[in-house]
Amino acid sequence: MAEGQPHLSIQMSDSNTNGIPSRKQSSPDLAGRGGSILTFHNICYHVKMKTGFLCCQKTVDKEVLRDVNGIMRPGLNAILGPTGSGKSSLLDILAARKDPHGLSGDILINGAPQPANFKCTSGYVVQDDVVMGTLTVRENLKFSAALRLPKSVKEQEKNERVNQIIKELGLSKVADSKVGTQFTRGVSGGERKRTNIGMELITDPAILFLDEPTTGLDASTANAVLLLLKRMAKQGKTIIFSIHQPRYSIFRLFNNLTLLAAGRVLYHGPAQHAIEYFKSIGYECEPYNNPADFFLDIINGDSTAVAMSKVDEINTDSIAERTEYDKTLAENLAEKYSNSAYYQETKAVLENISLGNKKKTKAVFRQITYANSFLHQLKWVSKRTFKNLVGNPQASIAQLCVTAFLGLVVGAIFFGLKENSAGLQNRVGAMFFLTTNQCFSSISAIELFVVEKKIFTHEYISGYYRTSVYFISKLMADLIPMRTIPSIIFTCIIYFMLGLKPTVEAFFTMMFTLMMVSYTATSMALAIAAGQSVVAVANLLMTITFVFMIIFSGLLVNLTSIMSWLSWLKYFSIPRYGMTALEINELTGLNFCSSSNNTNLISNNNYRQISQLGCTGDDYLKNQGIDASTWGLWQNHLALACMTVIFLTIAYLKLYFMKKFS
Repeated sequence: MAEGQPHLSIQMSDSNTNGIPSRKQSSPDLAGRGGSILTFHNICYHVKMKTGFLCCQKTVDKEVLRDVNGIMRPGLNAILGPTGSGKSSLLDILAARKDPHGLSGDILINGAPQPANFKCTSGYVVQDDVVMGTLTVRENLKFSAALRLPKSVKEQEKNERVNQIIKELGLSKVADSKVGTQFTRGVSGGERKRTNIGMELITDPAILFLDEPTTGLDASTANAVLLLLKRMAKQGKTIIFSIHQPRYSIFRLFNNLTLLAAGRVLYHGPAQHAIEYFKSIGYECEPYNNPADFFLDIINGDSTAVAMSKVDEINTDSIAERTEYDKTLAENLAEKYSNSAYYQETKAVLENISLGNKKKTKAVFRQITYANSFLHQLKWVSKRTFKNLVGNPQASIAQLCVTAFLGLVVGAIFFGLKENSAGLQNRVGAMFFLTTNQCFSSISAIELFVVEKKIFTHEYISGYYRTSVYFISKLMADLIPMRTIPSIIFTCIIYFMLGLKPTVEAFFTMMFTLMMVSYTATSMALAIAAGQSVVAVANLLMTITFVFMIIFSGLLVNLTSIMSWLSWLKYFSIPRYGMTALEINELTGLNFCSSSNNTNLISNNNYRQISQLGCTGDDYLKNQGIDASTWGLWQNHLALACMTVIFLTIAYLKLYFMKKFS
C-alpha cells in the first residue's frame, strides 16, 4: 500500500487454518513470508493496583486501555504516545504477552482468531537488549536458529538462514565479534539492536513487534534502525512498534500511526494524514515543527495550537488538577476521533471482519509450543551457558583465586595441629571456618537467575526452551565447576597444612562434606533468589538466614543446653550438619591428653578446659551430643542431600510459576 493512502479495504493473504500465511521453506530470504493483517476489536484492559501503606493498603482498579480498535497492515505501524499512555500495554496485548486478567476484546490475524501459540510464531524485540554479551553476533543468531527452527530443517539450511540475516542486517563486519558485556567492549548500540532483531527474524515471522526500538540509541543510529525496519516493511513484513518521541526523519517513514493518551485512541490511520486530521479539529502544526512533537504537545496541552482560554481555566500549579485536565483533554480528543471519518471507516471494516469470524478470540489463549525436543534444547542451552562461563571468566577466576588464597591463609594460621587442648580447639575452629566459608561463598549463586531474568523470560515466552531445560543447564554450569572445584582446592591445601588425620578415607570424606555443604547452601541461594528482580534483596535474605544458621552450628553454643522450644531450629542449620560430619571424621579416635602433652597442659592451666572437653575426641563429641558412629556421620550427608533436593525443588517451582508476562 502506498504511503499516505487512506483507503481501508483489506486484501486477505493466503493463509493456513490458523490464519498465518504459509511459510516458504525453500527461501531463506527475509521476504520469505508475507505480512499478516492484525485487527483488534474493542480492547479494554484493567489492572488492580495497591495504594497506601501496609495495613492501610487499598486495591483499586486502574483503567489502562478503553475501547481500542484498529488495523495493522504490512508496513510500519507506529504506536505513539506520552509516558503512561498505554502504548507498551497495547503492544504487549497485540503480541499476546500481557497477563490476560483484566483483558477483554478480540484480536484477529487475517480475519481468524489469534492462534494460542501466537507469541511463539511472531517476533518480539524487547526494549532492553536480551542477547548474550559473551557470545558473538553469529553465535547468538545460531542459538536462535537451533532452538526456534524445527529439527527437520537441516544444519546447512540453518547456517544459510543465519548468514542471510547477517547480510541483510548489515552485520557482516561484526558477525564474529562478541556483542559485549560490562567487562568487555563489544559491538555498537545499533549493531546490538540489529542483533536482537535478527534473532527474531530467524523464524521469518509474519508479524514483528518492537518495544521502543530507538531507546538508548543516538539520533543517527535510531534513524538507521528505522530505515532497516522500513526495508523489511517494503518486503511485506507487518511491523508494529511503540515509540515515544521520534525525530521527523523517522516519523516520515511510518505507514500507519496509532496515537494514544490516557488509554484512549486519539487517532488511528495513515501517518501522513495525521496533521491534516488534527488541523480539521482545530490544531494546526507550525512550520518546521516535528509532527511527533506537535502531537505530544497537543496531548499535554502545551501546544501553541491549543486555545489559551481552555488552559487558563486550569490551575496548572496543582498536580491533581493538572492530571484531571490531561484526562479531560484526552477524553475530548478521543471523542472527536470517534466522530471522525477515519474511525467510522475503520469501525465498518472491523465489523465486517467480526461478522465473518464466528469464533471469538479468547484472551486466555496462552500456549507455548516448542520446535525441538527436550534433549536438543538441553544440548544448546548448556552449550551456551558454558560458553558464557568461559567467555566471562572474571567472576569464576576471582572465586578460585580467593579460595586458594583463603586456603593458604587458614593453613598458615592453623598450621601443624597438635594432639593437645590447643589442637582440639584449633581443629574445631578450623572446621567452623570451613563450613561457614562454604556457606557465604555460595551467596554468589544469587546472581545466577537474577542477572539473566530478562533473557530467560523473553526466551521462554518466545518458545526457545522449557523452564526445566534452563534450570538444569544453569545447575550444570554452576554446581559442577563453581562449587565442586573450590571444595577440592580447599581440601587439598588445608588438609595437609593442618596435618589432619592421615588416612585416604578421612581425606575424601572431608572433601565430600565440603561439597555437600556448598551444594546445599547454593541450592538455598537459588531458592531465595529465583524470581527476584533485585540482587540486594536476595543478598540480604541470604545473609540473615546464614547468620541464624551459624548460631546453631554447634560452636557458638552447646546445642544440648538450648531450651527445647528453640532447639528444633538446629535441624535447619546447614553449617551444623557440615561441621558435625567434619568433627566425626577428624576427632574420632584422637587422644588429646596423652602423657607427652601433660607437662604442656599443666603449664598452661588447661585442666578446666580438658575436664570440660574430655580427653579424647570421642569424649568431646559425646559432650556435644554428637553420635560418632558411621551412621552418625552419614546421616549428616543424607540431611544435606535432602535439603538440597528440597531447595532445588522450591527454586524450580518459583521459576516455573514466576510471572512471565508484564
